[in-house]
Amino acid sequence: MKETSRKSGATAAKGKVIITCAVTGAIHTPTMSPYLPITPDQIASEAIAAAEAGAAILHLHARDPETGKPDQTPEAFARFLPRVKQGTNAAINITTGGSPYMKVEERVRPAAQFKPEVASLNMGSINFGLYHLADKYETFKFDWEKPHLEATRDLVFRNSFKDIEYILATCYDNGTRFEFECYDIAHLYNLAHFADRGLVKPPFFVQSVFGLLGGIGTHPEDVAHMKRTADRLFGDRFRWSVLGAGASQLRIAAQSAALGGNIRVGLEDSLWAGKGKLAKSNAEQVVLARKIIEGLGMEVATPDEAREILSLKGGDKVAF
Repeated sequence: MKETSRKSGATAAKGKVIITCAVTGAIHTPTMSPYLPITPDQIASEAIAAAEAGAAILHLHARDPETGKPDQTPEAFARFLPRVKQGTNAAINITTGGSPYMKVEERVRPAAQFKPEVASLNMGSINFGLYHLADKYETFKFDWEKPHLEATRDLVFRNSFKDIEYILATCYDNGTRFEFECYDIAHLYNLAHFADRGLVKPPFFVQSVFGLLGGIGTHPEDVAHMKRTADRLFGDRFRWSVLGAGASQLRIAAQSAALGGNIRVGLEDSLWAGKGKLAKSNAEQVVLARKIIEGLGMEVATPDEAREILSLKGGDKVAF
C-alpha cells in the first residue's frame, strides 16, 4: 500500500484535479428545476455528457421515472448503469446514502450487487434539513414533494457506527473503494476511528460537504478548518475533495482547488450555474469547474489518472 500511495501522490503533485459529477441525487425534487434528470435515459445521457465535459468520476443515484422520487432498488440502477459504462471511461460511484428516509440495508443494495469502483459512505449521523426549501414553491408537480421536504424538520439522517460497519463489511471485499462523505468535523474523526481499527485503507477519498442544514457551514474558515483537520488526522494518506451546496458550489470549489484539493459538482448538490441562473445540464457545471482549475494553472484529471490517484480497481472489474 505504501508503494501505491507514493505513486498516487506523485501524480497528484503534478497538479491534476479530479472532478466528480453528482448527476441527480435525492435532495432536489422535480419542481425545483426542469433540468433535473429523472428517467434512466436522462440520467445516462447527463452522466455521459458530464464525463465528456471533464468529470472523471460519476456519482449516481436512481429515481422513479414517473414521479422523480428517489429509488434505491438495484433494478432502478440497472436501467442506466450499463449504458453509462458503455458510453464513457469515467469511474462510476454508486451511492450508499440513497435517501435519508431509507434504512441502511436498502441503501447498500445497489453497491453490493454491482460492485462499483467507488461507493459513497456517509461518516456520521446528522439532522438533515430540507424543509426550508418547501416555502420557495407555491405548487409542486408531484404530491410527494412537499411532504418529503417538510418532514425533514424532524429527520435525522442515521449513519451510526454499526451502519458504517455494515456497509464496509458488505462492500469492501468487492474491491470497491469509498468516497467518505464528511458533513462535519466529527465525521473526520469517525473516519480516523475506522482507520485506526484497520477497517479502511488509504488513500482515503474524503469528500467534505458544506452548506447542508445540519452540517458544517460554507464560510471560507469552515472549508479551511475541514482541510486542516484532515491534514492533521491523515497526513499524506488522503485525497481531499469538496462539494458546496447551492450557491456556494463554485466558490468552495475554487477554494479547494487553490488548496490542492479536488472538486465535486452536479445537480445533486446545486441547481445553479450562476446567480439566479439554473444550470441546464450537469455538463454545464463541469465546464465551470474546469475553468476554475485551468485558470489556476492546473489540469483536470482523466478517468485513468483519477483511478491512479485513488487506487481504484478499474472499470473492467465491476459487475455491470
